[in-house]
Amino acid sequence: MVKVGVHVSIAGSLDLAVDRARDAGCDVFQIFSRNPRGWGYKPLADEDADLFRAKVKTTGIIPVDHMPYLPNLASPKPEIYEKSVETLTAELDRCGRLGIPYLVTHLGHHLGDGIAGGRMRVIRAISTALEGADNKVMLLLENTAGEKNSVGSSFEHIRAILNELPFPARTGVCFDTCHAFAAGYELRTAEGLKDTLAQFDEQVGLRHLRLVHLNDTKGDRGSGLDRHEHIGMGFIGEDGFRRILHHTVFASLPLVCETPVDERRDDRGNIEKVRELAG
Repeated sequence: MVKVGVHVSIAGSLDLAVDRARDAGCDVFQIFSRNPRGWGYKPLADEDADLFRAKVKTTGIIPVDHMPYLPNLASPKPEIYEKSVETLTAELDRCGRLGIPYLVTHLGHHLGDGIAGGRMRVIRAISTALEGADNKVMLLLENTAGEKNSVGSSFEHIRAILNELPFPARTGVCFDTCHAFAAGYELRTAEGLKDTLAQFDEQVGLRHLRLVHLNDTKGDRGSGLDRHEHIGMGFIGEDGFRRILHHTVFASLPLVCETPVDERRDDRGNIEKVRELAG
């Protein structure tokens, strides 16, 4: 049986996210531990952290945290860069207090001054944050969709960053299916899936893969379009996801859907579709 879930809201209080995850039928769930659309946030109270941890322990659901939207670890702008590093350090600390094992981060955009400079800033930012957060939380680098000036859309770029990071036991990779497909990696066919995973293993190492963002896509292969779609309703399609979910690499990892909620399908519906396709 695959371990699958969705991103859930923390509206009201952090512990309510666990309730929402349970009600949706999640084996794993992802949250923003704070408002993802601003730089400011409310400090984490001990009682809130204790209640969250207690509910996670009771339900047995695996929690995952995701970095907010505004930080850009590759930014050449000093003010944005410094605030991004501070946010990453604080988020690692919050995960430690909440008992969340994984924090997912995008690698950012270099804003036109070159991939090499952007990559070095990401390495410096992550190194600083890991040194500043004294816990065992694992930071997962998420592959990107190949948007303009993005860092991390190729497996080679992710490997180049991982190679330079301290604390190798505290870094891993989150593989996003929508992003990989949009960046040009084939996932729909048996041969394409085999080749993509072989490239990942050669460049990054499958041992570093800890989490999957399981998303269909509104953009075709190589489009560079980061637009998620319901499982089976996009360009990857039901046959593609059936192959993905029957592959031993993906079937053994926690799967988080970051799919829409609309009149066609809700979160529970996407979880049920994943389980159906996984057999």
